[in-house]
Amino acid sequence: MPPAQRNGLNGNGPEHMLDDVEVPFISIKYEGGDASALKVVTALRPEWSGEGTNIVFTRFTDGITNTLLKAVNKREGLSKEEIDNEAVLLRAYGHGTDILIDRQRETQNHELLMKCGLAPELLARFENGMLYRFIRGTVTNPNDLRRPTLYKAVARRLAEWHVRVPCITKTPMEAANGHGMGTGEEDAKQAVIDNVAPGKPVPNMWTVVQKWIMALPTDTLAQRERQKDLQKELERIVREMSQRPGLGKDGLVFAHCDLLSGNIIVLLKDGTTTPNPSTDENVVVSFIDYEYAVPSPAAFDISNHFAEWAGFDCDFGVLPTVSQRRDFISTYIYAYHDYKGTCGAKELLEKEVDKLMAEVDLFRGVPGFYWGIWALIQATISDIEFDYASYAELRLSEYWAWREELEGTREKEGKEMPLRERRWAQAE
Repeated sequence: MPPAQRNGLNGNGPEHMLDDVEVPFISIKYEGGDASALKVVTALRPEWSGEGTNIVFTRFTDGITNTLLKAVNKREGLSKEEIDNEAVLLRAYGHGTDILIDRQRETQNHELLMKCGLAPELLARFENGMLYRFIRGTVTNPNDLRRPTLYKAVARRLAEWHVRVPCITKTPMEAANGHGMGTGEEDAKQAVIDNVAPGKPVPNMWTVVQKWIMALPTDTLAQRERQKDLQKELERIVREMSQRPGLGKDGLVFAHCDLLSGNIIVLLKDGTTTPNPSTDENVVVSFIDYEYAVPSPAAFDISNHFAEWAGFDCDFGVLPTVSQRRDFISTYIYAYHDYKGTCGAKELLEKEVDKLMAEVDLFRGVPGFYWGIWALIQATISDIEFDYASYAELRLSEYWAWREELEGTREKEGKEMPLRERRWAQAE
């Protein structure tokens, strides 16, 4: 089958790394349930249809966007390790999520990360999802994220992503040349998205948020007013933050943008046992699910990960304290310069730590804005059992609390500091 189509890629940049990657396409749609999953998996692995097969599906429930199933063939005589070595993960896209996610770009992301040795093998795509190789290890939970051995492992791996994985972007001129492929209205809409942060290569974190705001429901007056207010806030955030200097090229790195606990895997040690994140200093992690990965400021990727310490319940009382953030960011900076081969004097590296600490502090309200808008859309399209509407309000409240603290209005009005801001300011 032909490789995934790569619009706007010319073979002279990081996309050239993808030229020899060929991902088969299976013309089957996952309809839900084990019977439908079996059709998809056996299309990839027809030998699993033969005599003596025992295909078992395990459903993972950590995500709130997609369906994720692990498929194993428990044939007689195989050890657990041998069974897992053949295991396949089936990820079916959530209903209507094409509004939120560029699926073509997700495939490109996965292919690029494969070439860098940072993603499991992508085995095939099907009509509404993908199949990829299972990584033997343990999925973390929000409590794990607070363990020093684990968060330092995350910091090291994230630094490796930000250094080693090049951004696939287009210049504003290349983006403009891509217009004219749709209707006049579609081209005008895309032009607004591409130019939300003038001068920045596209796509980027800012273009993603602009696309989401334009996709918000506008059936009622209240919805239209909310969209208008959020658009004004995006324009304000872009003015204040999009042109700030930062790590990477043009202040952008290849960012995961969804580094919650369910997307962090503790890898097996010596191929047999899982390290204990509480005690083992040699924990190694890998990241999965690259659907939101897009060039972004490193400070956003890190602040977004810190926000995920709270889990889906938004338990703000367990967010990283100042000392925990410094420990993470110090590990990250030293690893970042180690991967770049630019390690210098400790004094200079510590200045880099101070600088990134300040940037992450500044970005701390943006993840709430980002996921709050996302959840407002999910509330109207998703068939997953999750209270997206309440989640949207919780996440947007993070942004407004940060904005009030930044501008000093909370203190002027004599309001009590919200728990999230109190925890963020806590030293130890």
